[in-house]
Amino acid sequence: MYPLLLKPPVKDYIWGGAKLKTEYNFETDKDIAAEAWVLSCHKDGPDIVMNGELAGKTLPEAIKIWGDKALGERAAAFPYFPLLIKLIDAKDRLSVQVHPDNEYALKNEGEFGKTEMWYVVDCEEGAQLIYGFSRDVSREEFEQRIKDNTLSEICNYVPVHKGDVFFISAGTLHAIGAGILIAEVQQNSNTTYRVSDYGRLGADGKPRPLHIEKALEVTERTKPAVPYGAVGNEEPTSFGSVRRLASCEYFTASLISLDGEAQLEETGSFVSLVLLDGAAELKYSGGALSLKKGGSVFIPAGLRFSVSGKAEILFSRV
Repeated sequence: MYPLLLKPPVKDYIWGGAKLKTEYNFETDKDIAAEAWVLSCHKDGPDIVMNGELAGKTLPEAIKIWGDKALGERAAAFPYFPLLIKLIDAKDRLSVQVHPDNEYALKNEGEFGKTEMWYVVDCEEGAQLIYGFSRDVSREEFEQRIKDNTLSEICNYVPVHKGDVFFISAGTLHAIGAGILIAEVQQNSNTTYRVSDYGRLGADGKPRPLHIEKALEVTERTKPAVPYGAVGNEEPTSFGSVRRLASCEYFTASLISLDGEAQLEETGSFVSLVLLDGAAELKYSGGALSLKKGGSVFIPAGLRFSVSGKAEILFSRV
């Protein structure tokens, strides 16, 4: 087994920009590059392996060939590949939305729910997002405000800054605002319930569908309880620093500020490395990979490797 350099699918949702093409060099023939799924085994867009003997195969195909040993004991315990990681360029604001938990999603959608974490890679001055409600509300008020188009009056609007972190458990109302570039680590799910889309028309010229009844059933109608923004302990290391971004039963995510060489290994889980900025060289017993901004690598569990250079690296595992 060896590190897999991945080519992500790029999605052209109507609210997206072009930074993923111009700054990260992700390939797409579309004008819009809204999301790059930099670690994906999801049926709606699996990654393609770009190097080694498995080049040309999808990531799910490669993992099937290698078996559970590549996933590691913790990851193999999940009944599905556990993670989906995206880079998201929101030129315009996303819909106000919510994701269900596992129980509701499995019953109603045939896949698992979605808890996620956002790391703000960059943003325009004055950018903001929606994170939960500004106060606790009843189901009746929530429903009425959706009907009256006054939902914005009770949403928790948060000004964002580069480096901010938001942990979004299933059931949390949220919306990425315009002018924000985000790295998102989430459960491997593509189920989203839209509550409001501001009356926008989709690519087909029709309003995009809303999912009001389902959203009413799954939304936690409370103020955010988890600290957000400039959170996460940053620890100095011999190779720079490591900032703990999020840790839950589904994933752990950290930001490695690399300035030197780091020797790394995970035995209980595979590792995802995504270069958010800079450049690095990844070395392992069988060779080396040169990584640039936007580079994404799946590293099998138990594989010793090192990364050297000057870079910002999103390090994720289960």
